[in-house]
Amino acid sequence: MRAIRIAKDVEDRDPRSCTAARIIRLLTATGRSAVRTTARAARFLAVTAPALASPTTPYAHMAPIDAYLMDRHQEIALARSAAPSSVSKDATILVLTRTGYETAASGTNGFVCWVSRSFSGSLESPERWNPKIRAAECQNPQAARSVLPIAKLVTSMVLAGRTTAETITRLRTAFSTHEIQPLESGAMSYMMSKSAYLTDQGDHDMPHVMFYVAVKNASDWGANAPDTPIIGGNYWFLTPGHETESASLPPLCIFLIGVPIWSDGTPAPRNRM
Repeated sequence: MRAIRIAKDVEDRDPRSCTAARIIRLLTATGRSAVRTTARAARFLAVTAPALASPTTPYAHMAPIDAYLMDRHQEIALARSAAPSSVSKDATILVLTRTGYETAASGTNGFVCWVSRSFSGSLESPERWNPKIRAAECQNPQAARSVLPIAKLVTSMVLAGRTTAETITRLRTAFSTHEIQPLESGAMSYMMSKSAYLTDQGDHDMPHVMFYVAVKNASDWGANAPDTPIIGGNYWFLTPGHETESASLPPLCIFLIGVPIWSDGTPAPRNRM
């Protein structure tokens, strides 16, 4: 209930933004399976554009880099488990090193599967330095060309010890010089691994698919209402207070829809929330 009250205060201050406030408000809804799916999905939007209601975090500092690394073979297997095998078996696989992501296996279908860490997504989050996060994701060719380069750049900046301000400046340069291309239409990704760890909250995992859209407001998709299964949030900063930084970067929202099965086809149990 404390998180819901905090979210209500945040939303009242900025009712038009793509914030986590509306998402957390959905947790109060009951009685419909679509709304239950939405409530579950709300917990996990925090992974790809992380922002939770609480203003405090147990992860105040980055852990030693070793805490974020995995056994190479285990990371490849986890990355492939993000999507059904019909997609992931021919995908390119990335693994994290001490300096950033590198290709571990080359694919043929244009999809790229990888395991995101807590600092690979949004530029602010209470769990940004959580070393337990292992968010397996498989991006389609459009997302691999226009969204994945953002995450790779942010990750390399973090591992090089750069600040958030330096990272934003570097991102602006990358966009202005077309080092990172504009978002492609149709960009989406699978996050359906039953072995992922997406957040400390709830059951830590939930199968879903995501869509990347060049809009400023989640309301453009009718997201975050109590009677819709679509969750939306700003990719860069999901919580208020970062309007200046957001305005200096291209508009980008993530839209998330929970699915009832894992990538291996087995049913996903209802989240214990």
